[in-house]
Amino acid sequence: MNRDGRAPAGRALKILPGGCPLDCPDACSWQVEVADGVAVGLRGTPEHPYTRGTLCVKVNQYLEHTRAPDRLLHPLRRTGRKGEGRFERIGWDEALDEIAGRLTEVIDRYGGQAVWPYQGTGNLGYLQGLQGRAGSRLWNTLGASRHDMTICSIAGLVGTGYTLGTSRGIDPEDLRHSRLILLWGCNTLTTSHHLWKVLSQAQRSGAYVVAIDHVLTRTARLADEHVPLNPGTDAALALGLLNVVLSLGAEDRTYLAERTVGWPEFRARIEQFTPRRTAEICGLPVETVERLGRRLAVTRPTGMKAAQGIQRHAGGGMALRTLAALPGVTGDWKLPGGGLAYSTDGYFGGDREALFRDDLLPGPVRSLSMTRIGEALTTVDDPPVKALFVYGANPATAVGGQSQVRAGLLREDLFTVVMEHFRTDTVDYADIVLPATMQTEHTDLLDGYGHMYITWNEPAVAPPGECLSTTETFRRLAARLGLTDPALFDSDEDLARALLSGGHPSLDGIDLDRLRREGYARLNYPSPYVPFADGFPTPSGKLEFVSATAAADGYDPLTGYTPPQEAADPELARRLPLVLISSAPHFFLNTTFANRQSLVRRAGTPFVELHPDDAAARGLAEGALVRIFNDRGDFTARLQVSDAVRRGVARTTKGWWSKLTGNRAGVNATVDERDADMGGGAVFHDNRVEVSAAE
Repeated sequence: MNRDGRAPAGRALKILPGGCPLDCPDACSWQVEVADGVAVGLRGTPEHPYTRGTLCVKVNQYLEHTRAPDRLLHPLRRTGRKGEGRFERIGWDEALDEIAGRLTEVIDRYGGQAVWPYQGTGNLGYLQGLQGRAGSRLWNTLGASRHDMTICSIAGLVGTGYTLGTSRGIDPEDLRHSRLILLWGCNTLTTSHHLWKVLSQAQRSGAYVVAIDHVLTRTARLADEHVPLNPGTDAALALGLLNVVLSLGAEDRTYLAERTVGWPEFRARIEQFTPRRTAEICGLPVETVERLGRRLAVTRPTGMKAAQGIQRHAGGGMALRTLAALPGVTGDWKLPGGGLAYSTDGYFGGDREALFRDDLLPGPVRSLSMTRIGEALTTVDDPPVKALFVYGANPATAVGGQSQVRAGLLREDLFTVVMEHFRTDTVDYADIVLPATMQTEHTDLLDGYGHMYITWNEPAVAPPGECLSTTETFRRLAARLGLTDPALFDSDEDLARALLSGGHPSLDGIDLDRLRREGYARLNYPSPYVPFADGFPTPSGKLEFVSATAAADGYDPLTGYTPPQEAADPELARRLPLVLISSAPHFFLNTTFANRQSLVRRAGTPFVELHPDDAAARGLAEGALVRIFNDRGDFTARLQVSDAVRRGVARTTKGWWSKLTGNRAGVNATVDERDADMGGGAVFHDNRVEVSAAE
């Protein structure tokens, strides 16, 4: 091929449609250029209205990633102790025989619920990944425990649901119509860079962009204003801004009277959050709260974008519940470009139940939380988890309570299968390792949780070695288990047609033939789109500041502010005065790409960043090797000293593999294995630590 990655002259070139499956709201549409059966080029689809021909710095190297020399190409069986990562090559027949035999033994002795299919966000596709709960038909037939996906956005999804009746908000593309844009914990240039094109367009049209973030991120540097609040205090800031709106008499009284429930009670709560009290909670100057509150009061429409990080603490669900309530006070929900964008996932009206086939369950089964895997593997005994099947996930690195997680994975009586592309930290604990296809090698159908498009992924090249797709692996395993239900053997095309055939209005005119022909389609919603122009899908049909549903679920019926748990403990704050934030890295995506050396070189080494005052108080200098610790665990990193972080905050990035950095543990060794306030969400950012020189 030529140096530019294109086929030399005279070689036939095919262009096949596809899409990025990774855990990113942008869900890019791409095109793969293939010559003589080899993928020679990858680019964002030029005409796609959101992708606009560009991919991120990570995915630009995806083709090279698929051809990496350390890729898993054959099934493996463990030969050493768990955690050592010593394996021998075996064939697929031998691997499937052993898996089927061990699963049968476990189910016969302990029942199907002793099997835990542990699926992560490594692939978000509807056929091969998490959105479609890939493999659920097999697991339902076996009566396996239900995997409760709690690591990403669940607290915020539940919280917005209490206010709006749904987690759906505005189309992020409609932020181009906003005149004030509040980015709540959203470093879009790193985590969803296509959105920045929308925001910069709005800026050029006169919009004022505010980055509300405890770190001066890449995005905050390009915003018109940066508000560096204390971690976990976003809901308090929202209430304080509304307090200023009320003091100016700028609330939308007609909208409040006609379209909301519980306004008198919510108004009383807002009145408790004076600018001075809000400033104390958030660690901000009073003038900042008052100035931004005045801007909010007079600027219509105001659009907001919240990312997942702000709900990963003990008050995370309430934080998103309150952000969703804010445009109800100002009336922005009635305006194009007004309201909150958190996740667009619910707009795709595919028939997910036809894909999942929960009717195949033999009876009720328990749910096991993704973020409580350490606890489940070491304490649950009714029945105990005896078989763990991990795919699209790297729990040894990516989940809180890392010490307990790894202790559970070390159990010799736990039969563990890992389906993977590379030898991650989790692979080292497997009994059987299965080589999986990557996105250019299998069929998939994708949507995005940050836009309104669905994408068809056509396999562009043959899988290398003996790699199999997730769907094919489960078809073969079902056969080896002696199962006969036809639903277990549906082809990928059959699965896609079942998903698209539910008759939902969002899919009018969109079928598999069209997707295969065109590569992508916008869901059938107008643009711009005012989602609640005809009412809210709540029990009352209105925006609910007071929610009877929340009360019935055991929560405060009234929207408000719930502080992070560890911030509210003064003794803990004295012993461990820093709040550790593990933000998204620019060159990895969760733990994906953390073994790609070209990206690792650009990412540097694992680091922790402190404000100059915090570093000086500990006698620490730039570049020092430091220990970050609390009562749960510790890890080491190189110190960066910068006023890009506020005092009292330590910042690092997630995603590093311990085995590749020489660390015996990573950041999640310090994170508590407990739930956020709603939905069982994770608490990665509700984490107090201290930092000292490493020995």
